[in-house]
Amino acid sequence: MPSRVNARKLDRLIEEAVVDAYNEPEKRTAFFTMLDENLDLPFQTEIFGVEVTVERVDLTNGEEIAAICTRGRNRQAIPILELPLPIPRPRGWEWIQAYRRWAGRR
Repeated sequence: MPSRVNARKLDRLIEEAVVDAYNEPEKRTAFFTMLDENLDLPFQTEIFGVEVTVERVDLTNGEEIAAICTRGRNRQAIPILELPLPIPRPRGWEWIQAYRRWAGRR
C-alpha cells in the first residue's frame, strides 16, 4: 500500500466528505463519519517511541477528531492531526490525510 496520496485524490475525498456540510463543525463531523466508516481499526502505531493501539476515533468536547489510543490499561486521546501513521498504513488511512489537508486550509 502506498504511503502517499496525490493531491487530486485528497481533494476528491474532501469534496466527498463535505458535500452536504455547510459550516466548519458540520464539515468536521462529516470527516469524523468518513473516518469512522472507512478507517480499518484497530491498528498499531508508535507515539514517542511507545507502541500503542488505535482502537477508535471520536469527537472530543472541543469538536476535535481524536484517535483513542491504548497501551495496557492506559488510554489517551491523540488529535488525529498529530497521530503518527504506521507503515504499512491501515486501510482507509487516506481519510486521515484528506482531513489533514482540509484542516490546513482553514
